[in-house]
Amino acid sequence: MTVPINVRPGVYSSIDVKSAARGLAGGKTVGVAALAASGAEQTAARILSHDQAKELFGEGSNLTELIRILFLNGAYAVQAVPIVKEEATVQDYAAAFETLIEREDVSIMLCDSTASSVHAALREAILGAGENSKYRIGIIEGTGTVSAVCAAAESLNCERIAMIYTARREELESFAQTAAAVAGALSAPGDPALPINGAELFGTVGAARRFTDSELIALVDAGVTPVELAGEAVSVVRGLTTRTSTGDQRDATWRELTTVLIIDEVVPAVRAALRARFPRVKNTTQTRGAIRTLTTITLENYLKREIIDSYGAVSAQADENDPTACIVSFDFTPAHGLNFIRLSAQITV
Repeated sequence: MTVPINVRPGVYSSIDVKSAARGLAGGKTVGVAALAASGAEQTAARILSHDQAKELFGEGSNLTELIRILFLNGAYAVQAVPIVKEEATVQDYAAAFETLIEREDVSIMLCDSTASSVHAALREAILGAGENSKYRIGIIEGTGTVSAVCAAAESLNCERIAMIYTARREELESFAQTAAAVAGALSAPGDPALPINGAELFGTVGAARRFTDSELIALVDAGVTPVELAGEAVSVVRGLTTRTSTGDQRDATWRELTTVLIIDEVVPAVRAALRARFPRVKNTTQTRGAIRTLTTITLENYLKREIIDSYGAVSAQADENDPTACIVSFDFTPAHGLNFIRLSAQITV
């Protein structure tokens, strides 16, 4: 729209109407690596609408389609890395993942590949980022039979990887559309302790069906997030991570996806609060007391919002080996989603 030239002091505006397919303010940013018809190779572009994606990456490309689905399901913004090739290698995806890891605003990562080698590369990139306090969650899509998907999830065995699997009447070619829908739903603004169970997904393709009880038992046991037809809608049955064991022992500690989502909100929030309040201070008793108080206030806020169930004593002490360092220690218990209500009725006749 052309803005008229005005010389009189005042407030003037112009309006540009675009597609409504964009994210919800306040949500998380999703990083996605996928095949594209055009775009700057191995460069992350911040995308705020489907129209912008079409202009940069070509209409109908895998990357553009995944971005459309992300916005339909509530993603706030997307950091997109195009892979402008007809066929991409594991190395191409690995390089794209490293590009996304460097983006501080990315919380969730996604790709269009369903290959196990690419999923393994995503896992390694995310675990490496976690060592540098860059917390990410990877959303991938499993294909094939139930047994094949279960085996793939168990081989990954990672609390930061969620494998999505859709019940379908027939096997269809996929480039992770359902995974994109789940990633969009997870990135929408809201309570991280609220399970994604039952969330309706939009923009997915293919005729879905319901899982049998035996299929669901196998998928949940293997740490696969099932997606099925519920009435007229396609929805998530239960949000899970692929972490099902520690060593040789079965371990349900990290089974629920909400556990990781809560940790990824609480710990960075404490870190951000301390960074903002104490950029240049002395490591004195008074300062450490203020650090302890601010940490407690932050945890108390999450307790009141029922994102955590409880937290323990907070301590802030000078490091015995480094007088310029303050060690802050605390523990908390994440809130748990309600998966089941079991009725027990005694009837007297």
